[in-house]
Amino acid sequence: MSQTAAFEQEPAFIEVGEGLGARRIAVRARAGSNPGLFWLGGFKSDMTGTKAIALDAWAAEHGRSSVRFDYSGHGESGGDFADGTIGRWLEESVAVFSQFCRGPQVVIGSSMGGWMALLLAREIMRRGNAKAQLAGLVLIAPAPDFTEELMWKGFSPEIRAEIETKGVWLRPSEYGDGSPYPITRDLIEEGRNHLLLGSKIDVGCPVRILQGAQDPDVPWKHAFALVHRLPAEDVVLTMIQDGDHRLSRPQDIARIIAAVAEI
Repeated sequence: MSQTAAFEQEPAFIEVGEGLGARRIAVRARAGSNPGLFWLGGFKSDMTGTKAIALDAWAAEHGRSSVRFDYSGHGESGGDFADGTIGRWLEESVAVFSQFCRGPQVVIGSSMGGWMALLLAREIMRRGNAKAQLAGLVLIAPAPDFTEELMWKGFSPEIRAEIETKGVWLRPSEYGDGSPYPITRDLIEEGRNHLLLGSKIDVGCPVRILQGAQDPDVPWKHAFALVHRLPAEDVVLTMIQDGDHRLSRPQDIARIIAAVAEI
């Protein structure tokens, strides 16, 4: 199946949350054999990005099941981006995984999606969900704890003061249409409930990490910090010397698919 055909697949919608916290989440699920693919996108990204479409097309060509979705405030899902927090987006990730996945799954997380994948793995282990399990994780420029380590700790005193007093700071962006996006006090403060890098991270499955050495958003040292928190067995870090944050070039896509196929 071509990437165009994969893109044209119509989304389904599910409701996550209750009352004023309810939001409508857009999901594209493709039936097929296992291990299936489960995509977790990045901060301010959506499920129609280059990597997500390429992986869905690969799954279709190989008869694999594939699930991708948009977090609330992203893409085709409802909700306001400024209301988003790590816990809110994790709740959505768990809901989609639980409802649409059956059997072993390769979870692919990009940037913030890498953090989500690790949190999802921990949640699956806690719940002991027998309907769907993890076959492995493929993490692309993973950004666990980014709200604290890569945002808050790197912000100037002026930016911190603006977030604390106004509740939001508009961060310039080089991605998408270039429009600045809100970094809220809720995003920073709630993110502290989900920090992982301070202790051992047990995911219970193989892990493959792809990291660009030229990544300006998630430094390669961040990937090394993550590796040191993962179990020693069956964890492989691939450093792409000329790779940026997106890792969306044809050669990068090929490496990502190779990692997925290996698992």
